[in-house]
Amino acid sequence: MSKYAGIVIGVIAVLLGLKGLTAYWGDLLTVLRGSLPVIFILAGAIAVIAGLSEIKDEISSKREDKG
Repeated sequence: MSKYAGIVIGVIAVLLGLKGLTAYWGDLLTVLRGSLPVIFILAGAIAVIAGLSEIKDEISSKREDKG
């Protein structure tokens, strides 16, 4: 695919997306409202796992320094 064809297809996709966004705005907001709790749960779980991993690494590095 040439560079220009990719640009034209991209512009068409953006225009169709904007048309769909305006036509289905209420439905989009409903989906976003419904997905926010799931996003918060997943983000919280990732934060907890990252924190626990950091604590685990800190404990293991202290053990290596002593030994």
